Amino acid sequence: MTTSIRTAISDADYEAWRAIRIAVVPYERCPTVAELRDLDRPGRLMLLAEVDGALAGSGLADRSGDGERAALVPRVHPDFRRRGVGTELLRVLADHAVGEGYDMAGASVDDEESRLFAERFGFVETNRQVEQVRRIGDEPWPEQPAEYQIVSVGERPELWAQAYHQVALPTFPDMDHPVALKVSADDWDKEWINDPAAMFVAVAGDEVIGVAGLMLDSDRPERAEVAYTAVRREWRGKSVASTLKRTSMAWAAEHGITEIYTWTQRGNDSMRRLNEHLGFSYGIVSLTLRAPLPLS
Repeated sequence: MTTSIRTAISDADYEAWRAIRIAVVPYERCPTVAELRDLDRPGRLMLLAEVDGALAGSGLADRSGDGERAALVPRVHPDFRRRGVGTELLRVLADHAVGEGYDMAGASVDDEESRLFAERFGFVETNRQVEQVRRIGDEPWPEQPAEYQIVSVGERPELWAQAYHQVALPTFPDMDHPVALKVSADDWDKEWINDPAAMFVAVAGDEVIGVAGLMLDSDRPERAEVAYTAVRREWRGKSVASTLKRTSMAWAAEHGITEIYTWTQRGNDSMRRLNEHLGFSYGIVSLTLRAPLPLS
């Protein structure tokens, strides 16, 4: 058996990378090739693993959301596991991260086999997220509130940049992270929205006070991921988040989406309770892991 690891370069390589991602993580939307191209930046590495010429796995090394660690993502197709492919991928990704100057790596796992694999290399749990899922049926549009207005970014595209400054930057520190997320305006525009018609903002006067919506999935158009949901502190407790989410659910119902899902971190009890109130049920638990670099 011969295993080879190479860098994903062409669009065909990116499609192969996507094929592994979809096979291993079928319950999450996968970025399109165009979206992956938009995410290309210095230091980001995408890999493909082949066994005797057959596609067997993929890898990703990138900076973490807070910029403090490397994010390492080795994935192996179920048909090629227990052959050392994951180990070879992880070693290449970790060596790349060390070369980029990182002394700490982060990863996420959703199953027991992956957790045990990660622990072999010194990864330990630091946080966890739980999936919450909602079937979409006949969803009524909420009434427009008197104090603010709900509009889609498709109707008013200029509000997305405004939402970054007025909602995202003030609320990122509220997330349960040891270090607040570092999201640039360019990241906000590329990674946090993929269809302006499916993203909604709450506007009071000239100010954006809240944001919520959906990330659409071109591979599984009947499913969508709930996008970043946040409300400015002074507007909390006034049903802004609920109204935004109900709006996105009504939009989903009108556009053939039958299921939406989201991930909520440990410590984000208020969002979990809101999702429960809106009819979400619980699904997969994802563990957030950390390990020092170089790996043991």
